[in-house]
Amino acid sequence: SGLATTSGEDISARSVRDKIQKMVEEEDVHKPMTDQKIVELLKTNGVKIARRTVAKYRDQLGVLPARMRKRV
Repeated sequence: SGLATTSGEDISARSVRDKIQKMVEEEDVHKPMTDQKIVELLKTNGVKIARRTVAKYRDQLGVLPARMRKRV
């Protein structure tokens, strides 16, 4: 299944999951991104996605929520 971009094109769910995985790997471990922040960053890259969908994909990738990824 695919998602729409802001330009009306389709993007695969797999490529969106890959983008989310990369964002989480590159984030500041002391201030991890929330699902909403990931939504906002994807939107600036032209991907329209709901926060709930980001949470679902993050869960499928085995990535913990931001509050559980935070390191002091």
